[in-house]
Amino acid sequence: MKRRELTFIIIALLLGAIIGGLVGDIVGTFLPAGAAKTVFTKSIIIGFEPAKVDFYAISFTFGLKLKINFMSMLMVLLVIIYFRWWYL
Repeated sequence: MKRRELTFIIIALLLGAIIGGLVGDIVGTFLPAGAAKTVFTKSIIIGFEPAKVDFYAISFTFGLKLKINFMSMLMVLLVIIYFRWWYL
């Protein structure tokens, strides 16, 4: 696999997760209370709180959080299926 193809697949997976999470949040806001709303709005947050290192003239902030919901996982799965079918 070429480096360019690997970069394209990684970007497609990230965009699929981002767009899927956004769609899940939007759909979840319009659904009435119930099981479907819970499926679309429930998310798992993985990561750590930002840590700030402050020197006299320079300060750094490090942090990473991933918010995973149903639609983001579904979109990542669809991207994987798409690439398995067309490219691999």
